[in-house]
Amino acid sequence: MAETRDFLFEIGTEEMPSAPLMNAVKQLGPMIDGGLSEAGLAHGEVRVLSTPRRLVAIVADVATATDEVHEIRRGPAANIAFDAEGVPTKAAEGFARKFGLTAAELSRREDTDGREYVFAEKSIPSQPATPLLTALCEKTIAGLQWPNYRSQRWGSTHETFVRPIRWICALLGSDVVPVRYADVRSGNTTRGHRVLGPGEHVVSEPAVFEQVLEEAGVLCEERRRAVIAEGIARIEEERGGARVDTPKKVLDEVVNLCEWPTVLVGSFDEEFLKVPHEIICESMLSNQRYFPIYDAAGELTREFVVVGNGKPENAEVIIDGNERVVRARLYDAKFFYDEDLKVPLEEFRSRLEQVGFQEKLGNVLQKSARIEELAGEIARAAGCDSIVSADAIRAAHLCKADLVSSAVIEFTSQQGVMGGYYALAAGEHEAVAHAIRDHYRPRFAGDDLPEGIEGCIVAVADKLDTIAGMFAIGEPPTGSKDPFALRRSAIGVLNILRDRLRCGYVELVHAALRAYAAQGLEFDEDEVAGAICAFIKGRMEQIARDEGISPDTVSAVSQGSVVAPADYLALAHALEDARKHDPEAFENLATAYARASHLADASLGTDVSEELLGDAERDLLSATDATNRAVGEALSSKDFTGLIAALASLREPIDRFFDDVLVMDEDEALRANRLRLLNRFATVFDGVANIGELARKK
Repeated sequence: MAETRDFLFEIGTEEMPSAPLMNAVKQLGPMIDGGLSEAGLAHGEVRVLSTPRRLVAIVADVATATDEVHEIRRGPAANIAFDAEGVPTKAAEGFARKFGLTAAELSRREDTDGREYVFAEKSIPSQPATPLLTALCEKTIAGLQWPNYRSQRWGSTHETFVRPIRWICALLGSDVVPVRYADVRSGNTTRGHRVLGPGEHVVSEPAVFEQVLEEAGVLCEERRRAVIAEGIARIEEERGGARVDTPKKVLDEVVNLCEWPTVLVGSFDEEFLKVPHEIICESMLSNQRYFPIYDAAGELTREFVVVGNGKPENAEVIIDGNERVVRARLYDAKFFYDEDLKVPLEEFRSRLEQVGFQEKLGNVLQKSARIEELAGEIARAAGCDSIVSADAIRAAHLCKADLVSSAVIEFTSQQGVMGGYYALAAGEHEAVAHAIRDHYRPRFAGDDLPEGIEGCIVAVADKLDTIAGMFAIGEPPTGSKDPFALRRSAIGVLNILRDRLRCGYVELVHAALRAYAAQGLEFDEDEVAGAICAFIKGRMEQIARDEGISPDTVSAVSQGSVVAPADYLALAHALEDARKHDPEAFENLATAYARASHLADASLGTDVSEELLGDAERDLLSATDATNRAVGEALSSKDFTGLIAALASLREPIDRFFDDVLVMDEDEALRANRLRLLNRFATVFDGVANIGELARKK
């Protein structure tokens, strides 16, 4: 067994952007781990470290040489591998080729079973680790991927990296591993913080690497994140329960913008608090990566957190510089907001005619009109009163107006939000303003639904209009393309209909398509509506599966006529729960139903002659009619647990029927009467679920 040493591989660069840096961190560990294993070098844990200027892999206990390997493999029997004249056959040649040998190099000997076989014997000598590590490092640098970022070249060479490489530190124990990439050669030095520890710093061995970095003013990612978290916690505690807003994406970026973080607090002028807090925070978070501070009551304060990357003793200078930047940014935001308040919302709305929605679907003003019309249809389907309906229609009329406002043009993520503020300032009902604010929700998985029913109505109208339009022009989402996020929109529609509006989507799809037809778009309404409903139903089935409902239960319910999202999912859960509670009963019922459906002949109808019935048939008829009534009442009251219990009660009479009765009797009258009884039995399940699907799971 070869001795082991720790291995250090550091790629030092100009400052890398946060997103590609995090992506490279995910790649580096598996690349080094897999490369070492492929090279035959035994090793321990692989750790990956990073700062804005470096990617580092530290590997424990790397063997200084590969193990010598002597491999013996048994091949085909000798009489198969060689013919009577001793000439190797294709079997021998193929076996030898697998091991890089010729047939003549195969040996022949008797094995433990007394038969003679051919054997391939191959010895691989031990190899020193250093040249293998050199090749691995150079391959790794070249193999790192930078999606969505263009790699750069530097100097006079053609090699590329996301940012120019300035140094490489590669050590196996205390020995330098020679690595060359572009015009950079490896050594035993790293580089410190540009201000706190400039220049080169010797790394004597991998074990001291992190200590050398810290002494040179550099902390690795875990330490930087911890320092920032501790600083923010201290600030919140000092302010008596205040909360620092740290969105994950921005926090990740801030962690990767510094090498020695210092958490500081700045402030801005009181007058800027008159501006909607959303654009203040958007300006600070997106443009400067500052974290807003909210007080214990949830109100935005004048203070913000900034993470510096310099000497702590220079805090006053750092804070002053950042406050100057914030002041200029917030002045712009306040100017945009104040100017927008001078323009009536109807004026903004009229300008939407100049904003394209989709080349074949017209402009945003036309979309606004369609949303307004569809909002009324949704309100009626949801059973809303006249006040809610009127507010929803008014919100739909104005919901896109803020797209041409100065604030939204500058802060695009605040569309809808700013429209809500402008609506309140213009004297619109609070419900109208909130609906405008919320109508883009849910924007992503886990996002909140709109707060009020009015917002839910407008959100469904907006999303359904987009879905309907794209399907009407023959551009539904594909496996690789969904530029209008129709899948996300469909899921949003389903969640709102399920949790808030409690109505179906089929009639709303037709209403959305009629609005496009009235605009002059030509398409086959029934065909397109069918495609849209199938698309939405597919998303609903996925929601059911994500909630733990088995695929065959989903398939069974999908073949029924219950399609309103709340009812569909409640029915699916009720059926799944009942199956888990009594799996044998439902397996038997499903098998019996499948058998009955197979024998049933719809052309005979369901009128049964009672005088031709025996005891088992009479019991099934009585149970069928009673269950049919119970199912109807349960559907009306949306008692899906009761509905499933009623269906389950048919298990015993249908089992007895098949045990005691010969359906395909020679007597034609008896046979036809029994088939009509099975038709009657099967109709109980019509519109609920194809219970026969459950018999397929074994």
